[in-house]
Amino acid sequence: MLAGLFAAGVGMAYRFGKAGTRNPAQQLLYWAPRVLGILIAVFLSMFALDVFGEGKGFWGTTLALLMHLIPTFILIAVLVVSWRWEWMGGILFIVLGAVYVVWASGQVMRIRRGALLIGGPPVVIGALFLLNWWRQAKARPNS
Repeated sequence: MLAGLFAAGVGMAYRFGKAGTRNPAQQLLYWAPRVLGILIAVFLSMFALDVFGEGKGFWGTTLALLMHLIPTFILIAVLVVSWRWEWMGGILFIVLGAVYVVWASGQVMRIRRGALLIGGPPVVIGALFLLNWWRQAKARPNS
């Protein structure tokens, strides 16, 4: 399902994206980290939905929801930075993924495998942003 969402997102971005001098492979490299960044933010925000079953009342649930969405807000902020400055966003995504893996590795043994499932995609997204930035920098004259 995630692969289908990714393919649909990249297809829509490619279809409705800014037409320029990029060939399809360059378009894919440009849009893939952006679409993946949005998808990982949506995926992580789904974990915040468990606060609605706790019965804390309106303000307690609102506060718990905002607390659970802090990682999503951080990812969205890094994605906004990445959209403008790919090199900086790429580094930030890699740092976020690495920090999460290191933090979660200190937890119970069964969580270590899951740490790569949540911490791995930001590292891949960051690498894609850096790869696209490097490709564009190499294509510029006098770079």
